[in-house]
Amino acid sequence: MHLMHHIKAIRARLDLTQAAFAEAIGVTQSNVSHYECGRQQMPPDVARRLIATAKEMGIDLSFDDIYAPESPAERATT
Repeated sequence: MHLMHHIKAIRARLDLTQAAFAEAIGVTQSNVSHYECGRQQMPPDVARRLIATAKEMGIDLSFDDIYAPESPAERATT
């Protein structure tokens, strides 16, 4: 199951490039790419930084927004 599909959607919602997103949450652009493709799971400490960054940008996120499994409808579109 591809759990990190939410990362790309969250990044798009924040209107950030992979590089800007990476800088904002303290990881490399390569890490972001791995998170978005599901090759690497976002560690909880990075998820906390993402939640804090989003909050600073006026968007409320939770761990569920980051780690929730995709629904069957979302799987059909990916």
